[in-house]
Amino acid sequence: MIENSSVFAFAGDVCIASGEIAGVAQAAREAIAVKDVEAVLVFDAVTGEQVDLDLRGTDEQVSQRYPARDSPPAETQRGPGRPKLGVVAREVTLLPRHWDWLAGQSGGASVALRKLVEHAMRANAGKDRVRASQNAAYRFISVMAGNRAGFEEATRALFAGDAPAFDRLVDGWPKDIRDHARKLAAHALHGEKSPA
Repeated sequence: MIENSSVFAFAGDVCIASGEIAGVAQAAREAIAVKDVEAVLVFDAVTGEQVDLDLRGTDEQVSQRYPARDSPPAETQRGPGRPKLGVVAREVTLLPRHWDWLAGQSGGASVALRKLVEHAMRANAGKDRVRASQNAAYRFISVMAGNRAGFEEATRALFAGDAPAFDRLVDGWPKDIRDHARKLAAHALHGEKSPA
């Protein structure tokens, strides 16, 4: 289950809600019940992935499934690791020479691995942000605009980093789809600044 994520929901070509998942879930229920909408598609606002919401039951049951941010957190079982530090134990597979090198590092293997990961994260932050933006925009437009004119060309422009071509190609799409595609693609096409 996604907890307190920022999402947005579409009924057809129109964005009917965006924001915290609790509010979007209620808006989706209302759209289906009151406005006679056949289906509502919900997307993660960061990754562009489709999110499946369980909207069955009463408003209260849906609210319990997707509590608001100010609701007290549900207790969860913690696994191995150091929970106060947020450390999670997982398996890592390395060659013997890698384990030998790690064993000789100050602080041991875990400290050395964390330092290596932190360094790589800093060194690749810009590229990672561009790739994440490209992937998020692509996931969204594949679902919402995959059959629209200019989709394939817009996809090529997105991955080529060609902002003028992407903006021109999505310009004929319905307003909400176009605006969300541009928003998700902003880092990939415009770096730190948002599109005009």
